[in-house]
Amino acid sequence: MAKAVNMAVTVLKKEKNELRLRIIGESHTALQVLRERLNRHKDVDYANYFPGHPELDDPEFYIRTTSKAAVDKVLNDIITHVADEFKNATL
Repeated sequence: MAKAVNMAVTVLKKEKNELRLRIIGESHTALQVLRERLNRHKDVDYANYFPGHPELDDPEFYIRTTSKAAVDKVLNDIITHVADEFKNATL
């Protein structure tokens, strides 16, 4: 059985429709998947991450939703869906 991996996250800004996070120790792989899924979501106006300096900075992720959608709910829905997709992955 696969072991869950926790991702350390610091919330830099949180409003109803905007969220800025610092994601500790994460690479482009997970962030690209998250960005791509968020930008396809009907309630997301904009989502992107900014890697900063590879040896000095942890990446920051920014999400802005439409006026009707709470950003934390949209993010949680996407994360749950992606986790479900990978739940049965094996090597």
